[in-house]
Amino acid sequence: MNRSPVTGDEGEVREPTAAEMSLMQPIADVDPGMAKAARNLGGRPKSDAPKTYIGFRFVADVVAHIKASGKGYNARVEKVLRDALDRGKL
Repeated sequence: MNRSPVTGDEGEVREPTAAEMSLMQPIADVDPGMAKAARNLGGRPKSDAPKTYIGFRFVADVVAHIKASGKGYNARVEKVLRDALDRGKL
């Protein structure tokens, strides 16, 4: 069978033809390792110290200031709270 390119001039992927579809095989037959990896979508490994969600209500200016500090502000707030606990201030 003469195979034509799967992408057009602009790089768009075209629909496969019926003849091309008839040649396709299940991924488990072609690459069992890839099929196994695709099924193993368990996400991240379980943490030794999982976090617990709780909700706090803060005044708007405090929240704005915390969020303005940039990405990762949750970890920074947690560190401040942990330091206060260690010093016996909470």
